[in-house]
Amino acid sequence: MSAAVPTQKRNLPLFATRETCAGKAYIVTGANTGLGFEAAKHLASLGAAKVILAVRNPVTGGAAKVEIDEAAGTADTKVVEVWPLDLSSYDSVRAFAKRAATELERIDALIENAALALEERETAEGHVKTVTVNVLGTYLLASLLLPEMSRQAKSGEFKDFQPRLVIVGSRVGFDYKEDWEKMKEDPIKGMDEIDVYKTYGLTKLTESFATRHLARELLPVEKTGVIINLICPGLCVTKLARNLSEERAARLRELHARFGRTAEDGSRTLLHGAVAGVESHGKLLHSCEDGEPDVPAWVKEDLALQKNTWDVIAKELEAIEPGCVTKMVACA
Repeated sequence: MSAAVPTQKRNLPLFATRETCAGKAYIVTGANTGLGFEAAKHLASLGAAKVILAVRNPVTGGAAKVEIDEAAGTADTKVVEVWPLDLSSYDSVRAFAKRAATELERIDALIENAALALEERETAEGHVKTVTVNVLGTYLLASLLLPEMSRQAKSGEFKDFQPRLVIVGSRVGFDYKEDWEKMKEDPIKGMDEIDVYKTYGLTKLTESFATRHLARELLPVEKTGVIINLICPGLCVTKLARNLSEERAARLRELHARFGRTAEDGSRTLLHGAVAGVESHGKLLHSCEDGEPDVPAWVKEDLALQKNTWDVIAKELEAIEPGCVTKMVACA
């Protein structure tokens, strides 16, 4: 259990308001359940012009849309849409990004919430599925959409427009320092070879290193117009552990009962990332506040390790979609 869990705050503030969200367009991955669902429901209720539920299963996505529409009063509108997105399939990511760039007039925030936790080994696109979904699929989507978001930001077409890329991470990754030391030269290869149960935390640690380098060195907000931040929603009562053994799931349920935030409460951290200002660029947010004081020095200060982590990911992305990283970096 992360040391942060017993002391995590609950009843978090809601920084997203009708004033900050009305008329804007949002993409929320993994929006059919849990944090993503609750965040999408808030956005629709706050007057967003478009909320894209990016989901692996269109059936469950459709059910989520019905519930959101009923809660938000958007049933007779085209505000909430269900779009298929399977982060374990690079073809699916490509198709989704192409559709978003073509059909959406604006993207005010891409909230990359979808994630996978496994205990038994499964593979997708040549890697452990947790790695494919949480890291490679997530950053592939970012690399394909960020140039369009940057173009929109620079065009001046929309008043007071500053899009956000929100990567949903987790401080649980900071508990894996010992394992990280053994794989830090090539974390993708290392995670493919380690105990699958550990890969969830390690993918979140990978995101911490990579996002910091990407935002600080390659995509500064003053050049791209896009704020990139990393948020930790804390321990929340969701279905993330649905693929774990009954023993581990039971332990998690006990933690949920004692310390867990509701999915609605946790979703407020996603919304905070989607409206946070330039001061959040390249930084960790948690509990709807600045989370930088809780980032360990070995994560925050090792710039060479941050760069290497991103370089390993970028090499994979360029092999998947040649030119995608080059084009993304060029928008700065």
